[in-house]
Amino acid sequence: MKQNDFILFHSLLISQFAVEGRGPLEGILANINGVAVQKFGAEYAETRAQKLYKTMLTLKEGRVEAAKQGIENGVALRVLVNGAWGFASVGSLNTETLTSAVSDACKMAKSASSRLKKPIKLAETKTVEDRVQVKPKKNPAKIPMEDKIKTASLMNQTILGYDKRIKSCTIDYLDLTGTNYFTNSESTRIEQDKLYVWSRITATAVSNGVFTFSREEIGSTAGYEVFDATPPEMIGEKVAKRAIEQLDAEQPKGGKSPVVLGPNVVGVFVHEAFGHLAEADLALSGGVLPNRLGKKIGSDLVTFYDDGTIDGAFGSFKYDDEGVPTQKTLLIKDGVVTGLMHNRETAQKFNAAPTGNARAENFRVEPIIRMRNTFMAPKNYSLEELVEDIRSGYYFQSFRGGQANLDGTFQVGIQEAYKIDDGEIGEPVRNASISGNTLETLFKIDAVGKDFELWPGRCGKGQTAFICDGGPHIRVKEVIVGGSA
Repeated sequence: MKQNDFILFHSLLISQFAVEGRGPLEGILANINGVAVQKFGAEYAETRAQKLYKTMLTLKEGRVEAAKQGIENGVALRVLVNGAWGFASVGSLNTETLTSAVSDACKMAKSASSRLKKPIKLAETKTVEDRVQVKPKKNPAKIPMEDKIKTASLMNQTILGYDKRIKSCTIDYLDLTGTNYFTNSESTRIEQDKLYVWSRITATAVSNGVFTFSREEIGSTAGYEVFDATPPEMIGEKVAKRAIEQLDAEQPKGGKSPVVLGPNVVGVFVHEAFGHLAEADLALSGGVLPNRLGKKIGSDLVTFYDDGTIDGAFGSFKYDDEGVPTQKTLLIKDGVVTGLMHNRETAQKFNAAPTGNARAENFRVEPIIRMRNTFMAPKNYSLEELVEDIRSGYYFQSFRGGQANLDGTFQVGIQEAYKIDDGEIGEPVRNASISGNTLETLFKIDAVGKDFELWPGRCGKGQTAFICDGGPHIRVKEVIVGGSA
């Protein structure tokens, strides 16, 4: 950038601070947007800044393999020029650095605009000015690293001491605290505290050539008190018991079978098999849902939501990374597709309202459409009633992993499963999976439980996002079960 441009930018910052009376950081962010619009001709500009403190910890077989603490500060700048996006990120609030970054973002957008067939437009949103604070009972940033290692060690010791057939155990721990700042050229100003505590516990067991795996995730946006509600020893025993129980289990018989799915498996099915199809950016990339809006794709018992407003849930927040308030979004009602998850760009394309699903992992990347807390609504059956009519089938309680494709096919691996014989839950089975076509499977749901549970997790889509998924127990009258021939 030329010297006189830099002087103009700097003078704009100083003059607008004086007029608007904002704090230094908020003023810098707001005025970057002003320079993008006034100097470089942007139709729209937004800035996101983060001041976050992060702890990461890994224990394997009782040994601390990694323990890191650090600060992640930076600024993301996104501009819309001539109907195209431009983006830049910097790890500094230095005026000259930000000047150069906003100039680069606008140049990028101008270059991209020449290749666009149709200019990008954004759905309108209300202007917001808000300060969102969190007040945990136990702030993880104030918990010494030694105490976090002690918590992880207690889980590790419980698992390895449970049975000599347990051969490995890994504890991953992460906490994130701090504040995100958002401003845009439409005068929205948001300061939003962030707090996440997360742990993944895995264990393996081996006996007579049989290998089993057990995994559990803990997640909270409340604070470190999550380990008071669910003590480390309780978590460790649950993981170890699951691994050991599977050692003597038989493999399920492969083929089509009636199944009862627990909330943990229902959640991953909703998330993987349907949720990604309902993300509007993926829907536009060739998914099966755009042509089915308003059409029936499941039984009358199927109602799905994606909800960012559930207090304390791992996928909840007040505003997304476009400054749009989060909400409870109805995706399917009584088997009929009612909506998709949107950012401002896709909402405009679908003539819909933004749903508050634009999320960025950090300041280094642009926000994309992500799920929040995605679940199936409960109905009125007890678990006993779901099981009692099945002569021969399976109860799948906990998932191992899952994946889905844009054509609607899916597969979910199961880590905890049991036979159902004559209406009773019986002996455990191992190495099970379910697969099929999402739309066909939704029509085969013939009973839905009255219980409800959400499970925390992390979702990858080029970026990592903290999410929850879940629902009630459900019965599917027929699905493909993977196992022995």
